[in-house]
Amino acid sequence: MTAPTEHQGKETLCGLCPHQCRLKEGQTGLCGARRAEKGVVKDVAYGKITALALDPIEKKPLRRFHPGAMILSAGSFGCNMRCPFCQNYEISQEWQQRGLLELTPEQLVEEAWELMSEGNIGVAYTYNEPLINYEYIWDTGLLVHERGLVNVAVTNALLSEEPFRRLLPLLDALNIDLKGFSNEYYRWLGGDLETVKRNIGLAMRSSHVELTTLIVPGRNDSEEEMAALSAWVAGISPETPLHISRFFPRWRMEQEQPTEIKSVYRLAEIAARRLKYVYAGNC
Repeated sequence: MTAPTEHQGKETLCGLCPHQCRLKEGQTGLCGARRAEKGVVKDVAYGKITALALDPIEKKPLRRFHPGAMILSAGSFGCNMRCPFCQNYEISQEWQQRGLLELTPEQLVEEAWELMSEGNIGVAYTYNEPLINYEYIWDTGLLVHERGLVNVAVTNALLSEEPFRRLLPLLDALNIDLKGFSNEYYRWLGGDLETVKRNIGLAMRSSHVELTTLIVPGRNDSEEEMAALSAWVAGISPETPLHISRFFPRWRMEQEQPTEIKSVYRLAEIAARRLKYVYAGNC
C-alpha cells in the first residue's frame, strides 16, 4: 500500500499529511522521510531502523492494553511536526543517515516472533513519528497480524483522513499525542489541532486509544485549557485514558525550566473530574 500522491506538472504532491508538500524531483518533504522520485513520493526511511528495543507496554505509554506485557519497539527517522522540546530530536529532526539497522518487514516480524518467549505481544512503531513511514508500517503490520501479534503506534496523528482510515484496521492500539488544546499552540508546533481531533475520533471507533499531553510551562499549562481538553475527550468517551506528563528541557528549549510537579498533579486532578483514567507521569 502506498500513500496518496498526485503528479502536478514538474511537482509531485504528497497527500499523506496536512502539509501537502509539493516536491520537485529528488526533493524531500518537511518530514525528512519522503522524497519525490519519478512522479511518486517514496518512503526513503523504509526498513531503516534507528532504535529497536523490547519495552514494557506501559512505557509507550499504554496502561490499559495488555498490562504487564512486553512489546518490540522500532523507530526510524523523521517527523512532520517541529516541537522545539522534542525528546528524540536526534532521530526525528536532525537525523544523519549513519549507523542504521536495515530490517525488512519480514525480518522485523521474525524478531518479534522470536521474542514471544520473553513476553512480547507484537510490534510498536515509535520513537520518531512512525506514520510518515506509512508503507513500512502497512507491509509490516499485515505480517504481524498474520502471526497473531498486535500492532501499536505511538503517534502525533497528524495524517490526512484517507490514509489514516486505511491504516486503522492494522492498528490494535495507539497512544496519540494530544499536545494541547488550542490552535495557536498547535501552530507553534507545526501541526493542526483539528486534524488530530478528527483522527482521535476515528481511531476510537476501531482501536484501543490512549492519549498523552506533555505540559510545557507557560504554553499549555492553564487549568482552563486542561478543562476544555478533558471535556472534549470525555465527550467521545470518559473512559479514554489520558497521560499527563512533565516537560524536561531538551533540544531548542534546553534553557527552560522543567514543569513543576505540583502543576502536573493539579492538571491531572482537573482532568479526572471528567475522565475515569488519568495518569500523571514522569514526575
